[in-house]
Amino acid sequence: MDRKTSITFRIGGVFMLLLLIDLSLSFGLDYREGISLKELDGTGWLFMPSLTGESVVFSPDGKLIATTDYYRLVLLFNTTNGSLSKLLTGHTERVRSVAFSPNGKLLASGSFDKTIKIWDVSNGSCVKTLTGHTDRVNSVAFSPDGKLLASGSWDKTIKIWDVSNGSCIKTLTGHTSDVNSVAFSPDGKLLASGSWDKTIKIWDVSDGSCIKTLKGHYSAVSSVAFYPDGKLLASGSDDSTIRIWNVSDGSCIETLRGHSERVTSVAFSPDGKLLASGSWDKTIKIWDIFSGSCIKTLRGHTGYVNSVVFSPDGKLLASGSYDETIKIWDISDGFWIKTLTGHTDRVRSVAFSPDGKLLASGSYDEMIKIWDASNGSCIKTLTGHTGYVNSVAFSPDGKLLASGSFDKTIKIWDISNGSCIKTLTGHTSEVNSVAFSPDGKLLASGSWDKTIKIWDVSNGSCIKTLTGHTSDVNSVAFSPDGKLLASGSVDKMINIWDISDGSCIKTFIGHTDWVSSVAFSPDGKLLASGSWDDTIRIWNISDGSCIKTLIGHIDAVRSIAFSPDGKLLASGSDDEAINIWDISDGSCIKTFIGHTDWVNSVAFSPNGKLLASGSVDDTIRIWYVSDGFCIKTLIGHIDAVRSIAFSPDGKLLASGSDDEAINIWDISDGSCVRTLINP
Repeated sequence: MDRKTSITFRIGGVFMLLLLIDLSLSFGLDYREGISLKELDGTGWLFMPSLTGESVVFSPDGKLIATTDYYRLVLLFNTTNGSLSKLLTGHTERVRSVAFSPNGKLLASGSFDKTIKIWDVSNGSCVKTLTGHTDRVNSVAFSPDGKLLASGSWDKTIKIWDVSNGSCIKTLTGHTSDVNSVAFSPDGKLLASGSWDKTIKIWDVSDGSCIKTLKGHYSAVSSVAFYPDGKLLASGSDDSTIRIWNVSDGSCIETLRGHSERVTSVAFSPDGKLLASGSWDKTIKIWDIFSGSCIKTLRGHTGYVNSVVFSPDGKLLASGSYDETIKIWDISDGFWIKTLTGHTDRVRSVAFSPDGKLLASGSYDEMIKIWDASNGSCIKTLTGHTGYVNSVAFSPDGKLLASGSFDKTIKIWDISNGSCIKTLTGHTSEVNSVAFSPDGKLLASGSWDKTIKIWDVSNGSCIKTLTGHTSDVNSVAFSPDGKLLASGSVDKMINIWDISDGSCIKTFIGHTDWVSSVAFSPDGKLLASGSWDDTIRIWNISDGSCIKTLIGHIDAVRSIAFSPDGKLLASGSDDEAINIWDISDGSCIKTFIGHTDWVNSVAFSPNGKLLASGSVDDTIRIWYVSDGFCIKTLIGHIDAVRSIAFSPDGKLLASGSDDEAINIWDISDGSCVRTLINP
């Protein structure tokens, strides 16, 4: 075939393929691997999704191209014959970026659904879903050794993830607008990020510090790429220019002009002699790095060019476009030799596997296509409640877990097998808080219906309903001897109840806004309360006096917890921080920073050495109390974490979330060992 003629795989009808994809996934059918598109019906016509080209990447050996489409797919193409090799599904919104790990075994994809997925390229399965960003994920990049993954997001942050366990080990903040692109230096010591704030930042990966901010572009920075030796950095911008920067001193040594529209992507050739740039002017330009001159302009796309990438040997260039195609170009003469089609929306990101056998693509169609996938399956999280899970609590023996939900029910779960053994109904509005009595025989629940209910755990009957609050009950806690119950309410008050007869024996008044959390000290002599007035108050149970007011948070206090020895108090706040307080003098001795949204729940481990925190950023973090170091970030929920609780032996942690699921985590390795579901 003439090398100047594109092998264009014609689109026969988008709707029919989407229907076929949906049916095949529903009935567990596999996609055929490595089949030529023409072989499918003998005519060359095929119903295919439409590509967007928002991301295209070569595998390390140059044999595959990965790209994205409009409908959440990632596709992998074989570069030798243009066949569709794999198709990955799992994202719930458009896929913006894809990247192969250096060994080619994994593929990462970033999506508008705020998640990053890590895929096993060999079988197409989703092995990890990384959650933590609070807005769209624009860019993903593996470190050169494959141990780390960086992601940039519309939430203005960059996150560094441990690929082995999926934990977020650093969150880099500093940009004042969306982060569009991230790239590791060749030695993995630096990370570059480009943003809508018109700047490029250079970060030290070891400690997460920003060591340089490069300024010069007049509009958003859409793409960044390191030179092969790491000494230079290229950046493409909406101001239609490419800038070449000296990494050591941050100076701009060259500005490349030639595009007539925004520059969306830049990539160095492996030997460092050339730079490719893609633009909304529908062209790709090839630049000589040493002279700064444009030596080739590649034309053929009929829509914006979103992504460009060199093959590992530097002989080919792949480009992804809003015209729903990926084109493969011969660098030596600038002719395109293949056109890949398949996505049904703009292709946002593409990546080659390191061995070049696969290509992954992420798209606005919310899918990832691995052009050579077996089943495209994604790990599923099973749910039970039909509303947000607000509160979870272990029984004293650790055998049961109680959960309270927006669905107005309390569920009691058997930890050994994850089954729901009782559903307690009676509240007429959302259940905000649940707590077991010290002997495990009773369960208390607080609700938006302004009442507290006391339940018999053995048979699930409601034995008392405590009334007295004039607004929603946010928190309930038993005293260590089980004789008293404390409740905090939107009415700004804390009530102390006698469990034996259900009478209210004390009301503590002092907070100027909602009381969100209450907790007894281990000896039962003190009560702590956290409030939306940004303060924590320490009360004397015997006379109801407020003996200390702890001031330090700059937003609502959501949760409080005493350490097992009663010497410390932890508090979580809407200011995204956790404070550790010395009870003896009321001073704040530590502040833990790491969450990127409200901290809803805090809990000490039984030995007092660890602190767990759950946040609206969808994650749970495990901290060393001694130095405030975050040792694990537990990722698995897909919505805000409302409540957390350690098992009595400290080996497990339970978490309840707005995603209506309860997860049980193994503290030793941070793995999710069980998700509790409705029978």
